[in-house]
Amino acid sequence: MLNETVFRSEEVPAADRLAYWAERVGRTHAPVRMTSDHADDFRATQRVLDLGAVSVWPATFQQLVIRRTPKLIRRSDPELFHLSLLVGGTGTGSWDGQEAVYRPSDLHINDSSVPWEIRTGRDPVTAVGLELPKALVPLPRGADCRSVPRRVPAGTGIGALLAQFLSQLIRDTACYRPSDGPRLGGVVADLVTALFAHALEAENSLPPDTHRRALLLRIKKFVQERLHDPRLTPANVAAAHHISTSYLHRLFENEEATVATWIRRQRLEAARRDLVDPALRSSPVHAVAARWGFPRAADFSRAFRTAYDITPTEYRSRAAADTSPRC
Repeated sequence: MLNETVFRSEEVPAADRLAYWAERVGRTHAPVRMTSDHADDFRATQRVLDLGAVSVWPATFQQLVIRRTPKLIRRSDPELFHLSLLVGGTGTGSWDGQEAVYRPSDLHINDSSVPWEIRTGRDPVTAVGLELPKALVPLPRGADCRSVPRRVPAGTGIGALLAQFLSQLIRDTACYRPSDGPRLGGVVADLVTALFAHALEAENSLPPDTHRRALLLRIKKFVQERLHDPRLTPANVAAAHHISTSYLHRLFENEEATVATWIRRQRLEAARRDLVDPALRSSPVHAVAARWGFPRAADFSRAFRTAYDITPTEYRSRAAADTSPRC
């Protein structure tokens, strides 16, 4: 699994918890000042995932006022961008005479070089924090850090893509190796770069490699949301993204499979999960196949056997036998 550290405020004496939490945030982002209505017994939890130069830290904490002051900036500036995906709770941020209100499914953005203040609501906040060096995020020509938006909705577009990636990443780190961390950090940096460029209406100014990787991620998300559609073909995928089919194939040149093979694998894997789902045991195999874009049962059986060396019916029966109670 990925390298990670875990903090729970209960591990620290009650009187020291707020100060220690401020120190934790200072390590993951930059030194800050904190006050809270719960200073006598502050409650917080945090996991920090190591992605090389990038770190991701899901956290839950009680009401806070957090300040990054000019004095603290002069003392120490790690030159970082910070993004928080708000999952629960609310907050209000202010900087440079501006203000933004944050609600669940918003991305809050600030950087360590600009004074700011965040005031959370009365309810505990749950968020996924993200720290990455500014050097990893090339801004479009003519843009600077102060022009980066401080609030981006995470329900659509690249914001949704980044939110989905972060949510999936923190949900289960057991399937990754520590050596995957820097590679995942590179994906995060590309998504943040694409997010900023889009928000600044300058996607065409992205470095070619970053633009290519961000486009590939958008295409994969598009495909995964439409696996049920039997008309989902490379040609239709390319048309939906306003690119040629040949360019779509070039995007997949460095992947483990061609675009058509990748689509088929995603469909087969989704069908395989349904076949072993006890809640779907009464659903016929051909219905499972149709649900994942295989309108012809014979085609599904042939593709499934090629992929897994067993027929769908045999696979389902074997899985059912493995989970049956034994005397």
